[in-house]
Amino acid sequence: MKILVTGGAGFIGSHLCRNLLDRGDQVVCLDNFFTGQKRNITPFLANPDFTLLEADVTKPFDLKIEQIYNLACPASPVHYQRNPVETVKTIVLGAINCLELSKKMGGIKVLQASTSEVYGDPAVHPQPETYRGNVNCTGPRACYDEGKRCAETLFFDYHRQAGIPVKVVRIFNTYGPNMAANDGRVVSNFIIQALRGDDITVYGDGSQTRSFCFVSDLVLGLVKMMDNNGFTGPVNLGNPGEFTMMQLAEQVIKLTGSQSKIIHQPLPEDDPKQRRPDIGLAKEKLGWEPAVALEEGLGKTIEYFKSIINN
Repeated sequence: MKILVTGGAGFIGSHLCRNLLDRGDQVVCLDNFFTGQKRNITPFLANPDFTLLEADVTKPFDLKIEQIYNLACPASPVHYQRNPVETVKTIVLGAINCLELSKKMGGIKVLQASTSEVYGDPAVHPQPETYRGNVNCTGPRACYDEGKRCAETLFFDYHRQAGIPVKVVRIFNTYGPNMAANDGRVVSNFIIQALRGDDITVYGDGSQTRSFCFVSDLVLGLVKMMDNNGFTGPVNLGNPGEFTMMQLAEQVIKLTGSQSKIIHQPLPEDDPKQRRPDIGLAKEKLGWEPAVALEEGLGKTIEYFKSIINN
């Protein structure tokens, strides 16, 4: 198949491109390189089945393709808060442009990469897809949280109104090779600080929790969702193993052999205290659950960051 991946030079997008190429698909990668990295897609550039389209998802695009994965958007608070208006435009206009292209192509499958951030600072734990969330719509994270909620609304409205076969996945914390060194999320921050021997910065007292899914597991879930017929979602994709920030910091120090010390900084506004997916629906509908344990995934991620720091 000929498949469009918006945000294909990004962390998750580049792994998805590799997966699709490996199974024999043709891939069109659309990216404006705001957070995507040329390094991530360099291995594909000589592949005749891979096409790079340097473009902005907020502008309409006209391509002859058979499926669309819409992953285009900065996903780290450091990046999406840098220009919050542009973040909202990327999410909302990008969703509309993908849906309109699907409509023009006669109604091809289009998958929206939504996020666990639609649950905000959850009052229900773990979070099932039926939970409607606790989001501060005027806070500094709202550009991303509410943008993604709006994208989900658009997807289901296009589905109801125009019959577009949509797929909505809610991605929980994901990590692995191809993350940017300046990604700004906790796994990359801790690893970079540990490898450089810097103090490891834990926000708050470190008791807040996250669940970390290795990127290969996540990509398998995306593909299984796209290949499924009749199930629109939304569906949670993430690892239900839950760790505190202090546990993660200690694990990174152990695996890197670092002499780094842990220091504490104030917790950012609206930072969720707990985050863990209920993946019962993904197991039932997709036969999917993650297989890579945190220690194994961190080991692979540490090796990746060693290679890019040393080059």
